[in-house]
Amino acid sequence: MPPKKRWNNSKLPLFSCLGVLTCSLFTGSIAASHAGQAPQTAVDTQAIPVTVLSAKDAENKPLPFHKIASDTYFFYGNIAEVDEKNRGFNGNAGFVVTRDGVVVIDSLGTPRLGKRLIATVRQVTKLPIKYLIITHNHPDHSYGAIAFKSIPGIKIIGHEGTLKYLDSEGLAGSVAFRRSFIAPDMQGFKGVAPDILIGGKRFDHYAFTLGGKTFRVYNTGQHHSYGDLVVHQVEDKNVWISDLAFNNRSTFMGDGHSSEVLGAMDWLRNSFPDTRLMIPGHGSAQTAPFPMVEKTYSYVKRLRDEMRDAIKSGQDLATAVKASDFADWHDAPLYHENHKKNANFIYLEMEQELF
Repeated sequence: MPPKKRWNNSKLPLFSCLGVLTCSLFTGSIAASHAGQAPQTAVDTQAIPVTVLSAKDAENKPLPFHKIASDTYFFYGNIAEVDEKNRGFNGNAGFVVTRDGVVVIDSLGTPRLGKRLIATVRQVTKLPIKYLIITHNHPDHSYGAIAFKSIPGIKIIGHEGTLKYLDSEGLAGSVAFRRSFIAPDMQGFKGVAPDILIGGKRFDHYAFTLGGKTFRVYNTGQHHSYGDLVVHQVEDKNVWISDLAFNNRSTFMGDGHSSEVLGAMDWLRNSFPDTRLMIPGHGSAQTAPFPMVEKTYSYVKRLRDEMRDAIKSGQDLATAVKASDFADWHDAPLYHENHKKNANFIYLEMEQELF
């Protein structure tokens, strides 16, 4: 049975609500302790956070967060590459409180951030963290997972492709890169093998129920990494889409398969017609009609078409990448950092598909 008293009212944060799905949730101490800008809402907004963290911050210091739906909480990460200011807080995560425990979705980008995520959950509820779902292996979503390993009885869910990543040269290089400039935050890092592996056929799912809430975790293939998951809060009608679509910024195609991006988006649009809220791995959450999905789809398809035409016309890789420029995307955060890399990646993909 759940405890009769779930909330300690003396420690509850103050709410600033603009609507049912747009409640910002920050304590005064949290808001004051983070330099930079915190958007008032994390749903259907173009405002992006500029959260500045310090290497001196305590490991039990809560992070800024938003309540975006009933029992659903959201860490709105910076729209930026990892650096000494955000210290790995450049991706989203969240958690869902049920009457019997907590489900966490993604662990953020360092062991220290994972510990601070746990501390934030503890500020909201004393109920135990029962599950951690890692949507994919990229650092900004998974490197905090080691902080959860010491929680009694926790089950960590991840894609079966995680095991391949943990045995890859990419892991060692990524960890070394982060240790070169945010070493204190990476202290204690170890790659975490999930307790429950999601695989099988594409779009198969694993389901579990906790405290009257059903969670379905779908295998969406390798559209963005070694293996990607989408999480459906069935009764709440929220879908965590991870990096299948990006909001408030350009996408990144350094891993995965662009053709699988398009296929997974078609599946997404057809599979959850009554969705109230979609929560991406980067950028704000959205209500219907979820324009981030169409925008990301259009970008990927357009780049695939451009690189296909370049190859058919005899352009080499360097020429095609240099010529690629989407002027209407120039103002999108991280476009200039990512577009040429995306063009290079998709050119090589299209070359394989054509020949």
